[in-house]
Amino acid sequence: MVEDHEEENMLKICRYVDVKFQVYRQQLIKQPESTVMVLAALSIAEELFELRQQLSDSEKNESDMMKRVNSKIEQLLEDIRG
Repeated sequence: MVEDHEEENMLKICRYVDVKFQVYRQQLIKQPESTVMVLAALSIAEELFELRQQLSDSEKNESDMMKRVNSKIEQLLEDIRG
């Protein structure tokens, strides 16, 4: 059985894919539908990979920043202790 939120999510995904397909369909009028579908799928996959890379970069930046903050806090505590 499909939960309501899963169905809503699936419908959002379907609409997103359909919009991508329609954009490519308009740009590639003379191409076979299968080609348009593949290009739309590749475009979505590219977006996914770019977002994953951005997330990974953000997580690394966050981790680096937390290391610097922790180091500064440790240094401050050592200064306070004398």
